[in-house]
Amino acid sequence: MQTVHDVRKFLQRYGTLIYTGDRQGDLDLMEDELRELYSEWGLISAEEFRSALTVLRREREKG
Repeated sequence: MQTVHDVRKFLQRYGTLIYTGDRQGDLDLMEDELRELYSEWGLISAEEFRSALTVLRREREKG
């Protein structure tokens, strides 16, 4: 995954659509969903989890 769009598409594969109109809020919700998919449900791999979190953190740094 390289972009936030990639993360959105990835989450859509698991039935998660996130758009609140608030960029920061969207990033927070996406991170929460990723943590759930990885930690609570074990539905995604560690590599997918790390890759998506890296994209979200990089996006947060942009402001």
